[in-house]
Amino acid sequence: MRKLSNDELLRKTPEEFKEALKTPLILVLDNVRSLNNVGSVFRTADSFLLESVYLCGITGTPPNKDIQKTALGATDTVHWKHFNNTLEAVAELKKIGFKVYAIEQAEHSLMLHNFKMETNFKVAFILGNEINGVAQEVIDACDGVIEIPQTGFKHSLNISIAAGIVSWEVYRQLL
Repeated sequence: MRKLSNDELLRKTPEEFKEALKTPLILVLDNVRSLNNVGSVFRTADSFLLESVYLCGITGTPPNKDIQKTALGATDTVHWKHFNNTLEAVAELKKIGFKVYAIEQAEHSLMLHNFKMETNFKVAFILGNEINGVAQEVIDACDGVIEIPQTGFKHSLNISIAAGIVSWEVYRQLL
């Protein structure tokens, strides 16, 4: 096997990215404090051609050098929007036809491997604060909760890792 060169990767230009058909998934960050996590989520969104990233509450917004450090330019390609609070984002998403799920550990959650992405189905996944997760009032406003199965001691994933896992699952199902 030979590693591919950058020229062989057939990367889209920023203009081609903006015009490309998007994966019908929006990632919503609920008061995420780490600017590195925000930048990593932008890179994940770019990688899987996600529709958008919604930044809520205290979550930092571009332009920001600490976001850029991990986003590596993805803030220039991925559409994003800021909301004063996450409940505003949930209300807008439902108004425009999205099913909204918190990514959290909760009673009656749906394990990620049981989640089925349907054709003509648009979803938003809410990822929570590094300390407190998704706020309970936000969970209450969601259509459901999806849980990433974990069997180790911590039962806790970094939000940027969780974003990658759930984004891959939606992308994989739509391939």
